Amino acid sequence: MTVHIFDTMGTTVSVRVLGGVDEHHNEALEGIERVFQLYDTEYSLYKPESPLSRLAAGDVALTDLSHDIRDTYARAIEWRQRTHGAFTPHRPDGIIDLSGIVKADAIAAACAVLRAHGVESYSVNAGGDMATRGEPGAWTTGITSPTDSGSLAAVVALGGDWSAIATSGTSERGEHIWRSTATGPQVVQATVVSNDIVASDVWATAIVSGGLDVVDLATNGADACAVLVLCADGEVRANPSMVELISAANTAAAR
Repeated sequence: MTVHIFDTMGTTVSVRVLGGVDEHHNEALEGIERVFQLYDTEYSLYKPESPLSRLAAGDVALTDLSHDIRDTYARAIEWRQRTHGAFTPHRPDGIIDLSGIVKADAIAAACAVLRAHGVESYSVNAGGDMATRGEPGAWTTGITSPTDSGSLAAVVALGGDWSAIATSGTSERGEHIWRSTATGPQVVQATVVSNDIVASDVWATAIVSGGLDVVDLATNGADACAVLVLCADGEVRANPSMVELISAANTAAAR
């Protein structure tokens, strides 16, 4: 296995490729770094010169921005509708913040670069959110406990149709998610697995924001996600699909 690691977008990205990497594949790894750099340059609110920072400062209007940025914003609005408002591209102060979707977009674009260069089995991990390609169970990843960063809440198997995993919560970055008017137990961490990294990332964020009611939307809708939820009162919930992925990882580890 070849591993390529670099820092970008305020996090660490690791790319793992099964088998040897030739010069052609090295070009892909260089292309991945450029992809993440592009997304960071375009969408970061921490770079004063970025288009979104200029929009936030009132220097430009949304209509002045590129088609790609406006398309990303439109997709974020669609996700707000699909999640019944639990996911939103707007901060409480009204500023447009697309960070909830852009990192996943960058991961997806990085995967496209690998496929275009003929890489058959890989994983792209950005800050714990990961997209993979390979046979079912080809990859496993741990889910960090929200109460103890040195331990794992679970290990899941990825691959095939269950290729993308994302976790949202307060364990790493504190209370950074804008919570909607959720009822019931407060969700402190949500992990979502699907076949699309953007869907996994958005649903994980939406569940933490909107609470347990959003789990039904994620698991019973078109995305039919696998979901693991940990609540502030200690309750742990996993739908049948997530239980199967955890069981598959445990079986693989026992071999």
